[in-house]
Amino acid sequence: MAAANGRRWRGRWWLDMAAERSGPEEAAAGGEDGPSVQATPGRAEVFATVVDTFLEKLVAAGSYQKFANCYRCFYKLQPEVTRSIYDQFISQLQTSVKDEIQEVKNEGNLELLFNSLDKMVEEAKNQEEPAWRPSGIPEEDIRSAMVPYLLKHRSYLRKILKEKEEENRKVAESVLAGRNRVGELQQLIQARKQAWQAISKEQRELIMTFKEPQ
Repeated sequence: MAAANGRRWRGRWWLDMAAERSGPEEAAAGGEDGPSVQATPGRAEVFATVVDTFLEKLVAAGSYQKFANCYRCFYKLQPEVTRSIYDQFISQLQTSVKDEIQEVKNEGNLELLFNSLDKMVEEAKNQEEPAWRPSGIPEEDIRSAMVPYLLKHRSYLRKILKEKEEENRKVAESVLAGRNRVGELQQLIQARKQAWQAISKEQRELIMTFKEPQ
């Protein structure tokens, strides 16, 4: 747990260093009068440059002269061995730092994040509206972020409601027309029934008139 927390802290530190280094470079590129000949390096490239610069400064800070001064007695006795030990120490230190940084990059998936940030920056260049920035007041930030979404959602719901109401109106008209048609058919059936009954009665009366009296 402590090692993971340490790696996360170092990862944030490296990201801060990369952001601080990329900021001046981007500002310098944007401040030139003429168009830049070379494209602005991506954040992954800037991060790698920061790591290399850090290692250079680390080696410079721990020069062989300082190392020899710390082990002066041993240096006087075995200068060549001292030099060999120093070279091995610097080599292992650089390897250890690079491995640690690579582990942080792998755990944080920094390559993908850097590429995503570069893509977002390129897409934002064509946006006319200013990007949203927090005001520092959570209530206002939430309101400014949620109100447009809720208004848009309300408009969408109203549109759906209007469509459903129109569908219901058409269905109601169709049902009413069906009921009217059923009523007309019932009246037609009743009229034909009455007509049939009247014809049947006339036929019976006619038959009765032709019967001989007993």
